[in-house]
Amino acid sequence: MTTPPGTDSHDLGPIDYLVVELPHGTTTLTNKMIDHIARSVADRTLRILELLIVGRDSTGHVTVTEFEELADAGLRGLDVSLVEILAVEDVENLAGAIAPGRCAAVIVWEYLTAASFSAAARESGAKLVAQGRIPTQAIAATLRGDDDNG
Repeated sequence: MTTPPGTDSHDLGPIDYLVVELPHGTTTLTNKMIDHIARSVADRTLRILELLIVGRDSTGHVTVTEFEELADAGLRGLDVSLVEILAVEDVENLAGAIAPGRCAAVIVWEYLTAASFSAAARESGAKLVAQGRIPTQAIAATLRGDDDNG
């Protein structure tokens, strides 16, 4: 019997976080963002591990609304595997990226596609020996350079 991807520490996919500053006056994810997350969870591309709404007032005071407290019906139906990955200090540090008077969604997710590939490799006798993330800005700069030279 095989263990479902992501439930064995050897089968975890890459785990990333995003801090997305919301439009002015918005205190929750937009419908478009909710729809995208819901599709990505439903098709097993992503597993949401943590989802917070973090607010920062003009004095720098930080407020946090956890997933379970979010009233939006679109979020309540999500199949998520909530784990408290971010400590209070982490959230406060991330809040520094948010403009005063604004809110942001903080999302931690696992790429399940990579997890299932890792499991298949391990089951084939192979082993993952390195993993990394290339910053988006580096890729964008490279692509811009290719466009300039192409």
